[in-house]
Amino acid sequence: MNRIEVILTIDTDTLPSNFPEILKEEQEVVARWKAEGILEHLFLRQAKNGAVLIFKDIEEDKVKELMETLPLYRLKKSVEYLNLMQQF
Repeated sequence: MNRIEVILTIDTDTLPSNFPEILKEEQEVVARWKAEGILEHLFLRQAKNGAVLIFKDIEEDKVKELMETLPLYRLKKSVEYLNLMQQF
């Protein structure tokens, strides 16, 4: 079973005034992905500057496409994609 880890870092220095609304939209999107079974885990970064998402059973190209639909993606500083193979 393949996993893709995405490390999203947002630019917290230039958050828009409607950030709470963007965050609410973000939560709705990731909840839908979780319900669809393609998002396995979501970890918020302790520094509050992004998140780590772990997708399962989906190809990297599709993950990149999905990530571009995230409301917080527009505020990105960087995004890193890692293909993982689960050992146990």
